[in-house]
Amino acid sequence: MATKYVVEHQTLCDGWINTWSVNDEPEVFDTYQGAENALDWFLKEEKKAFKRGEIDSMYEADEFRITELEEVAS
Repeated sequence: MATKYVVEHQTLCDGWINTWSVNDEPEVFDTYQGAENALDWFLKEEKKAFKRGEIDSMYEADEFRITELEEVAS
């Protein structure tokens, strides 16, 4: 079994959940570094959009965490 990673977001109602998706499917990363790179890119883009006035507030890095998933054996 290979270890996979997800980026989770802290939500008020549901706690830590994976809200990231691609084509309506939860996004899963093959490496921790891949998940970290995606989160870093997202936070940088948020900052740019905020500075351009496109959004009223930004997410903070501490609202996210990267966690391991154990892939189910097929």
